[in-house]
Amino acid sequence: MATSPTLTAADLVGGFTAEAFERHLGTLPDAPAWWRERKRAAYARFAAAALPSRTDEGWRFSNIAGIKLVGYAPAAPAAEATAFPFPLEAAVRLSFAGGRLAGRTPVPAELAAQGVVVTTLGQALQEHPELLRQHFMAQPQKLGSAKFAALHEAFVADGAFVFVPKGVEVRQPIVVVHAAAGADAAVFPHTLVIAEDRAQLTVVDYFVSTDGGRQFACGANDLYAGHGSRITYAAAQCWSLETLSLQFNSTVVRRDARVQSLNLHLGASQARHESLSQLQAPGGFSEMLAVTVATGDREFDQRTLQIHQAPNTKSDLLYKNALLDQARTIFSGLIVVDPDAQKTDAYQSNRNLMLSDEAESNSLPGLEIQANDVRCTHGATSSRIDPEQEFYLKSRGIPPAAANELLIFGFFEEVLNRLENEPLHEALRALLRSRFHSQPS
Repeated sequence: MATSPTLTAADLVGGFTAEAFERHLGTLPDAPAWWRERKRAAYARFAAAALPSRTDEGWRFSNIAGIKLVGYAPAAPAAEATAFPFPLEAAVRLSFAGGRLAGRTPVPAELAAQGVVVTTLGQALQEHPELLRQHFMAQPQKLGSAKFAALHEAFVADGAFVFVPKGVEVRQPIVVVHAAAGADAAVFPHTLVIAEDRAQLTVVDYFVSTDGGRQFACGANDLYAGHGSRITYAAAQCWSLETLSLQFNSTVVRRDARVQSLNLHLGASQARHESLSQLQAPGGFSEMLAVTVATGDREFDQRTLQIHQAPNTKSDLLYKNALLDQARTIFSGLIVVDPDAQKTDAYQSNRNLMLSDEAESNSLPGLEIQANDVRCTHGATSSRIDPEQEFYLKSRGIPPAAANELLIFGFFEEVLNRLENEPLHEALRALLRSRFHSQPS
């Protein structure tokens, strides 16, 4: 892809110059040589790659002008831990501020005795390097953001490492908080989850700005579900309303494993979320869920890819967006069925609730089927509130803002109800309600 002649080398890297990268490496004196070389290779890919352009199919409908790296710089480490804002009894908690560990609770003795590890990427580099070599950003980016994924790999300072060995169940959630603060600060949150065969666990990521400043968040998470394992993953994106957010998810599902992921998109001025799910062995199931509250003139860009690589696998995607004011959403999803993936059962649905005549939703669902014995359905809808519902609420003296809230929560319940963990369901619902009340249009 050719670089636009109007772009300079400085435009391509912004504040993430070679000098800034060398300073970043200097903050990792204990990192092994192979990790440093991997980061150097990632930085070279980032610096050489072009920025997105309007002709890129992977960025169709996106506000390309808003994807600028100029002015940002890696955040300074912060010592103050941030808590998940609602009661949720957790097995372990980790809190990162400015990309560095700011607080943690120990792994309970019973889980530690069974081999459960919840620690930082930095510590895992010393104690579990082979697991990092095998699973950290192991899947190539396929949805358009290879340049930014390379930036993340180059500049990630630390993150969460979760490992659950064969046959072990962690009953309570593992909660990870990623906080950012400071004007023009850039953070690179990462969560790596590895569930060996028949393991079970729940992980909650919470992304939050502790001030209202302009920030850049470029995050990633890797989920690996071994044979017969079960992972429930929930993420709440609550960055400041001035933040540019890019987040990349990669999920690998092995034989008879199940991964359920639910993403709440509540913050940022412009947010792009890419989710790749690969079903690599028979019996695998991936459930991909998301809810978005889009207000003001904000943009939420969602790109998904469900790849069925083996027979008798299932995926089910349900993304719901509520749009107010002049907000925009983009959904582009593709189901790919490989030639050997007979008996695939795949669903994909994007539904948009339009609460303003000025809001805009763009939906691009798609199928690429190379097997002949499959069941695949996809679709997208954009609709306004039923006038009878509006009249019913108005006739009972309910103000428009409160009426919208009631209708939005009713719209989202289909997604939230899929969570089997009731305390987690209630915590996310409370978070959604608080953000809806606190955010200005």
